[in-house]
Amino acid sequence: MDPTTPFISVPPAREIPGTFMSSVKSWWSVGEKGAAASEERLLRKLPYFRPEGSPPVTPDFTHPVVASRSKVELDNPKNYLNTVSITPTTAPSSGAPAPAVMLHGYGAGLGFFFQNLPALGMWAGNRGTSVYAVDWLGMGRSSRPTFHIKSRREDVDARVAEAESFFVDSLEQWRKKMGLERMTLIGHSLGGYLSVAYALRHPTRATDQQATGQTGEDHAEPATSGRVNNLRQEQQSQQRQASTSRKVLEYLWEQGWSPFQVVRSTWLWGPMLIGKYSSRRFIGLSDEDTRAMHDYIMNITLAKGSGEYCISHLLAPGAYARRPIVDRIDALKIPVTFIYGDHDWMDPEGGKESVERLRQAGNGLGKMYIVPHAGHHVYLDNPKATNDLLVKELDRAADLTRSFYSP
Repeated sequence: MDPTTPFISVPPAREIPGTFMSSVKSWWSVGEKGAAASEERLLRKLPYFRPEGSPPVTPDFTHPVVASRSKVELDNPKNYLNTVSITPTTAPSSGAPAPAVMLHGYGAGLGFFFQNLPALGMWAGNRGTSVYAVDWLGMGRSSRPTFHIKSRREDVDARVAEAESFFVDSLEQWRKKMGLERMTLIGHSLGGYLSVAYALRHPTRATDQQATGQTGEDHAEPATSGRVNNLRQEQQSQQRQASTSRKVLEYLWEQGWSPFQVVRSTWLWGPMLIGKYSSRRFIGLSDEDTRAMHDYIMNITLAKGSGEYCISHLLAPGAYARRPIVDRIDALKIPVTFIYGDHDWMDPEGGKESVERLRQAGNGLGKMYIVPHAGHHVYLDNPKATNDLLVKELDRAADLTRSFYSP
């Protein structure tokens, strides 16, 4: 999601009957129960999902994995990370690859991955390992503590370090609580940024990091200089047409406002804006799935603001990182994969330069893909292409890790 314009600049599409009225009505029922119910509607698309209160897990030869959700307490028992676990019904083998952990982008939640979890669950069953989807602290259905930065506004490095620690430290606490030795991180957008930040601080815990952007209707292709240049030219053309109202958004950004705070402050118009966004953004989904996503987004957007306030500390107006990952990534010694759509708003030059800096530092395991006919939400735009690429890269990471750790 483009954090500067989360609910505008979307292509026209069909309207979902009843979306706007349900938006207004849902305003009054927003809360933990509504959020849990809307998330469960998405997760029930997994045939092996077990809601809370289900009977104990027994081996299922039709589905070798089982999915469940839980709130994993952190060091401060008031805080927790909402987690979906897809685990084998039998004991994992000693040679199983590290579990995969899916991490969403800014202001989103694990429910956004509902079309990817079936394929990754199949991968987990075949490889005898686990897959987890986690809501970042202060987002989704995780706890929402007060987000506060103590550093002075002028001290950019300190502000960035504090904001990153809010998420990185909670993910490390989660890893320990889950008893994971290592994990493969799959992060989308801001989730990819924070995954790299985590790997830089805890290099022995992340066996692979995939910074996913988007995918399209065709198979992913390795990035070339020509493809990168074409994408950048398209982005520059769109930026020249940007509205002068961006100056107002930039002012609010620097003052610490978040896009979701603006939506919440509009009272009844907020739900209608969300309805407009969900009915037009998810043009590839069925009406039923679009309604389910709409309800889910409604609940997590109108909940108490928390982790969303990181955005002005991590990113400058225009969504440019204040401390770019490209300037730090050469310290990583693990495989890293970057994925961009050919209509991506994110500048692909950062991924291209990151792969090159990894290579110059002696790490030739970096890869970058550009997928045609794609926007920013790869996993929703074309789940099949996304899933094929994710499984391919997970297998690559597993094989590299096995080679590295074998005696």
